[in-house]
Amino acid sequence: MSATFSITVEPERDLVRIAMAGLFTPEDIRDFYEARRAAHAKLTCGRNAHLTINDLRGMKIQPQESVAEFQQMLGAPEYRSRRLAFVIGRTLARSQLQRALGGRGSGPRCFDTVAEAEAWLFHGAIAGALRAAG
Repeated sequence: MSATFSITVEPERDLVRIAMAGLFTPEDIRDFYEARRAAHAKLTCGRNAHLTINDLRGMKIQPQESVAEFQQMLGAPEYRSRRLAFVIGRTLARSQLQRALGGRGSGPRCFDTVAEAEAWLFHGAIAGALRAAG
């Protein structure tokens, strides 16, 4: 299965929604980088103030070189999210994701469903806004 992805932005919620599926080649990853750049240009919040949810339930086990490229992508400071949630379920790809997240510390979280991921994303965003206002 070849790679597919979609990226949508909800500027009013400072939210980037990503869905990725299939097997990614270096060319697919370059295409993803460009789509991500274009999507982030639509955000109206400050740099790194957005939330991201990435649905990876359709991802296949990736070659090591793709995992390394994803790890580099996740480390790019200009695209870091305030909160980052992955929907991946209980697949073998989950362990690859956790390796790719190795340098990100305890920030990103993995969930089985989109509803769980959204609850975590928005609960943290609301709690942070209340602390900042209080």
